[in-house]
Amino acid sequence: MSSPCSHCLPASVISKVECSKKTKTDDQENASVDVPSLALENGEKGEFHKLADAKIFLSDCLACDSCVTAEEGLQVSQQNAKDFFRVLNLNKKCDTSQHKVLVVSVCPQSLPYFAAKFRLSVTDASRRLCGFLKSLGVHYVFDTTIAADFSVLESQKEFVRRFRQHSEEEPALPMLTSACPGWVRYAERVLGHPVTPHLCTAKSPQQIMGSLVKDYFARRQNLSPDKIFHVIVAPCYDRKLEALREDVPTALHGSRGADCVLTSGEVVQIMEQSDLVVKDAAVDTLFGGLKEEEVRRHDGASSDGYLAHVFRHAAKQLFDEDVGEVTYRTLRNKDFQEVTLEKNGEVLLRFAAAYGFRNIQNVVLKLKKGRFPYHFVEVLACAGGCLNGRGQAQAEDGRADKALLRQMEGKYADVPVRPPETSAHVQELYREWLDGADSPRVREALHTVYRGPGLPAASRDIKW
Repeated sequence: MSSPCSHCLPASVISKVECSKKTKTDDQENASVDVPSLALENGEKGEFHKLADAKIFLSDCLACDSCVTAEEGLQVSQQNAKDFFRVLNLNKKCDTSQHKVLVVSVCPQSLPYFAAKFRLSVTDASRRLCGFLKSLGVHYVFDTTIAADFSVLESQKEFVRRFRQHSEEEPALPMLTSACPGWVRYAERVLGHPVTPHLCTAKSPQQIMGSLVKDYFARRQNLSPDKIFHVIVAPCYDRKLEALREDVPTALHGSRGADCVLTSGEVVQIMEQSDLVVKDAAVDTLFGGLKEEEVRRHDGASSDGYLAHVFRHAAKQLFDEDVGEVTYRTLRNKDFQEVTLEKNGEVLLRFAAAYGFRNIQNVVLKLKKGRFPYHFVEVLACAGGCLNGRGQAQAEDGRADKALLRQMEGKYADVPVRPPETSAHVQELYREWLDGADSPRVREALHTVYRGPGLPAASRDIKW
């Protein structure tokens, strides 16, 4: 099997392939990140210095196994703070007819990082971040939890459908989650069949948030999608590549759902260098003047909790069993866990969570050999889950910051859980935006298709 991790690539290849891993200082092995200055330009309030090119390298991204084309490399090079500040400055200088509405959507797994960094609760950190972004000139700040609600709900329905349709002749199981962009890209570009037919077709929260902002929200504001500049704040660099998926713009009249992706670490660097006076502000919602007063999360220790939510839903829908607390059993290591539903000594459902490349490799090998005991697997590229994303959980030496990760896990555990089924806003959006939960619009807006492996990309330098 071809490995997606550059730690496993030959040294000659590693020396040529540059990606997006953040580093801190010039004297380290990789080049440093040039963070934009927030100093005032020409003495004018609200103007910023011209941004220097940032050089960022990715030495261990799951999606870097020669799968980035030259065109993608160029597009990824624009996914940085420089592009964000370009739009901010454009809004301050040019004719108002050329202004963009600046929208920032923040992933819930990024918020514990801000909370740990600034010694705040997750809700207070969310308000601090929102206030800072608006002091820069951002118009709206959203929480992507509502998009994750849709992704989880659609995954639940798809699993039940696959379980009922599954047969030895036409296997529909196992179902593998599709919310992690590093894993999905690896499956598409490297593994192909027989893995991709098992990927859940529900779009990721980032993709769905792009549709919500560029379609639903744009129409509510009487804006064309290209008038909105949408920034995602996320815990990992693979989200930058995810923003380039070809099928995303089709429903948005050629406008990408996410125009720029910044990691949590990149945003903190901007905040730490700012001398702006910040007033905390409540996060916006897609529904006019309503505000998000308190952060909510899904039932996952470090992710959006697909396993727990799909497991409970399937137990009820397929076997009329009510599951309260989901009990995880650690198997091979702490990043490979199993959950089962048993009745009268019979295993009715067998789910697993596989985090990190070693566990993904074992899953794929067993799947290809036809010896796979699981109905469902929550797959994440990062060992430790989304909180351990490379865009926020690293020490200055490039290794995982274990102390910071423990802080983030504690902060995240304190956030109240809200099952996606209980969100009145989601039900309203199903009705108003998608014409019902089972309409053709749901398939178009909330689901995707997967490609097989393409030609490997040549090694190249990606500087951004």
